Amino acid sequence: MNLLDSISTRAGPRARPATTRVPSPVPHGRRARSRLRGTLPGLVLLGLGGLLAPLAGCGGTQAPPAPGDSRGFPPDLRNRRVILLPVQENLGVRGDVDAEIRFAFSDFGGEVEWVFADEVQEILDRTPGMDTRTRGLAVSLFQSAEVERIGDPLYGELRRMSALVEADVILIPLTATFEPNEALADDAPRVRLSATLVEPRTGRVLWYGIEEGGDYPQGDPRALASAVEALAQTVFWYAGPLEG
Repeated sequence: MNLLDSISTRAGPRARPATTRVPSPVPHGRRARSRLRGTLPGLVLLGLGGLLAPLAGCGGTQAPPAPGDSRGFPPDLRNRRVILLPVQENLGVRGDVDAEIRFAFSDFGGEVEWVFADEVQEILDRTPGMDTRTRGLAVSLFQSAEVERIGDPLYGELRRMSALVEADVILIPLTATFEPNEALADDAPRVRLSATLVEPRTGRVLWYGIEEGGDYPQGDPRALASAVEALAQTVFWYAGPLEG
C-alpha cells in the first residue's frame, strides 16, 4: 500500500488555511518486513524457475536404466539418411566398439543411407568455424532422466551437423560398459550398450534403449559382438535376424 494514500487535506468552513495530516512514522523494521512480504513470492518463483529450466524437455528424473529398457519406438530407417556417431563413453569394453557397430549396422540396416562419423568429421575439419563435434557430446542426461527433447548445447551441435550432410536422423551410441546384470542369477558381467535416435531438426528423441550381450569373458570378441547384435536387432526391428 502506498503510504501517500494516507495523506489528506481538509478546508474548514471559515476558509482556514489547509492543514496537512502527516502519518505517524512507520518503524523501520515493520516497513522492511512489509516490503519483504511483497517480494518473497517473486523471489521464490524466480528461484524455482532457475532450477527447473535445465529440466525442460525431460519427463523427469528416475533410476538408472537397465538392460532391456526402451523409451519410444525405433522408426523405420529404410531410405532415410542417418548419421552414425561413435560411442560417446567406453567404460571397460575391449575391442573396437565403433568398428563393430558400424559393421553390424551396415548389415542390418542395408537400406539406410548411412553417413558415418569419419565422413562427418572430415567435413567439420574443413569448416573450422563450425562449433560442432562428433565425440564428447553432452549426453549424460540420458542416464538419469527420460529425455523427450534435447536442448543446447547438444541440440545445436546435432542441428549444425545434420545440416552439413542433410541427414534426417542421428543415431548416437551413448555408452559401452562391462558390468554385471543384477537381474540375472549368475550375475556375470556382460557388455552393455545404450543408444538413442534423435531427429536433429526438432531435437525430438525418437527412441532410447539399452541392450546387453551374452555371458562371455571380457577378452572374448563374442562379448562385444553379441551386445552389438542385440542392439542392432532392436534398432532394425523390421529387418529380422541375419542369415548365416
